[in-house]
Amino acid sequence: MRENGFAYALLFPSLVFLALFTFYPTIKSGYLSFFSSNLAGKHFVGAQQYVQVFQDEVFIQALVNNVWLAVGTVPISILIALYLAVWVNSKFVGTGLLRAAFFYPTFIPMIAIANIWLFIYTQDYGLLDKCLSVFGVHSPNWLGDPHWVMFSMIVMVIWKEAGFFMIFYLAGLQNLPKEVYEAADIEGARPLQTFKAITFPLLMPTTLFVMIIAITNSFKLVDHLYIMTKGGPDNASNVLLYHIYETAFSFWDMGKASVLTVILLVILLAISVFNYACLDKRIHY
Repeated sequence: MRENGFAYALLFPSLVFLALFTFYPTIKSGYLSFFSSNLAGKHFVGAQQYVQVFQDEVFIQALVNNVWLAVGTVPISILIALYLAVWVNSKFVGTGLLRAAFFYPTFIPMIAIANIWLFIYTQDYGLLDKCLSVFGVHSPNWLGDPHWVMFSMIVMVIWKEAGFFMIFYLAGLQNLPKEVYEAADIEGARPLQTFKAITFPLLMPTTLFVMIIAITNSFKLVDHLYIMTKGGPDNASNVLLYHIYETAFSFWDMGKASVLTVILLVILLAISVFNYACLDKRIHY
């Protein structure tokens, strides 16, 4: 009891902040989701708003866009991060500089990154269009064409996230047992065989952790939309969190925004439960 009491005393300030800024808003959102709420007041409507939200075309479009964003960014970011980690884990001249360069986008705020990539994607005058024009390639309107805008967002997110995930893989690689690799060398295993049979299986706990963070981040990224597209054109780049922001603070419909928030929380909770309940059992620690 003395040890546990001291531990809880140390954790108490964090638990207070967690209760105030996580648990209470979550419970409050669940409560407000059963009320039709606007500037004029609120009244109880039960589950009616949930039915209306699932019939809303904008919500369906935002949810589909979010799924495509996750599918397009998560596996590619993880593969690039793993490749970069294996590369910079080797000892050669300039390793520290490369690690810093790959990790650098993580330090830049998303608002600044959005402005940088807005300059890159600007039609006719952007850096990408200027480079392609040298080779005589006519580029599309990266942010104004509904068929290209989500692809443009995916490329930008991968650029930002791959270096962040690389750090986790780099830490995992540096903690792997050296004896296993020495045994593989004695047996004459080739580098690709060593990676497939030893490195990747031993990095599966890190991969699970990185995958959960990557999926969660794909549903949390929203700052860049405010700068670059505001969800356009025709909701082609709109995602669930930005739709929540617009519903709450542009249309002042707190009830519907609460419903959308609950749906987002359920999606993220279901993904986390699936990862830990199903995938975790297939991983050797």
